Amino acid sequence: MVRCWRPQGGLLGSLRNHCLPVPLPSPQLKENIEQFFTRFVEEGKATVRLKEPAVDVRLSKANASHLKNFLSAVRLAHRGTDVEALPLAALVPAKTSEIEKPKTKMIITSRKDYPLTKNFPYFLEHLQASYCKLARVDMRMLCLKKLLKLDLSHNHIKQLPATIGDLICLQELHLHDNHLESFSVALCKSTLQKSLQLLDLSQNKIKALPIQFCQLRELVHLKLDDNELIRLPFRMGQLSQLRFLSAARNKLPFLPSDFRKLSLENLDLFGNPFEQPNPLVPSIQLKIPLTLLESAARATVNYRIPYGHHLLPSHLCEDLEVAKTCQCGSACLASFIQTTVTMNLHHVAHTVVLVDNMGGTEAPIICYFCSLTCYSQFLDRYLLSSR
Repeated sequence: MVRCWRPQGGLLGSLRNHCLPVPLPSPQLKENIEQFFTRFVEEGKATVRLKEPAVDVRLSKANASHLKNFLSAVRLAHRGTDVEALPLAALVPAKTSEIEKPKTKMIITSRKDYPLTKNFPYFLEHLQASYCKLARVDMRMLCLKKLLKLDLSHNHIKQLPATIGDLICLQELHLHDNHLESFSVALCKSTLQKSLQLLDLSQNKIKALPIQFCQLRELVHLKLDDNELIRLPFRMGQLSQLRFLSAARNKLPFLPSDFRKLSLENLDLFGNPFEQPNPLVPSIQLKIPLTLLESAARATVNYRIPYGHHLLPSHLCEDLEVAKTCQCGSACLASFIQTTVTMNLHHVAHTVVLVDNMGGTEAPIICYFCSLTCYSQFLDRYLLSSR
């Protein structure tokens, strides 16, 4: 009896009465066999390596004679022989209990256990490779299209390949305790936008995240602790699904204006060197009268006029994407007044870890004003409330 570790489609799928398959993608056999491994065929064992998908079909506990017939049929199918002409009559159906299910979980926690010569099981959904001293992401992992969780924590990875974004099902990416210095724009624009729910970048060397980071709008858990962050992403408020955020022990002097749009369950910003806010000492970058470019840019954002790289130079598109929002709701780009005010973090999170050892739950947040009028109105309200 031929026992299939991995199911078959195409020709193999047509052998349903001879070798019971598990429902999986259906590869064709014609010109799709990369290699046969038949060293132990007399013991009822063999492996057929397919080109697409890149998997090994392992056969074991088979009658040696039946196995040879089966391999002959596969070879003929590889050469293009019609299914009806294949020598399959002697094969016997395998029982469901005898068919090994594809391996979906693999945990490696030491360098000596890391597979150097064998491929990872094609149908893995959970792969952990921690404490393996990896200096880069193994490209073989990027062929695991069904992967839901990838844990590469406690390694020496310095850079992430953009092709991680090709893992279309990936929901969790754990990169705790590596040597990362950045998170690429390419990953922010990849299919991770639709799938990634948990991202752990804690204990790395990241100083800033790109503006495009906030396009990962399915994120629920984000861990940024113990990095070298000097700022959080400008459009933080776009992460509407975010519920758990930790960025403790970084170098944050203040929070971005958009931060007030978040709705979190748990927030941890402990151990950041937050500056003391002083609304009476603003940074004035207001140009009066406004330049034509500033006026046009403000109108484009305020009236939601469609734009894109096919209409405007790329640098103008980038400027529009980082437009600041005044407290009156209007946009401002290069001409504005900036100051910081105190915000109680309970306004954006149900549970807040103390910001410092003094029991504080307040942090400075940036405010922008599009005109002297808007800043004057804010200042009047601030002075009134301080009496």
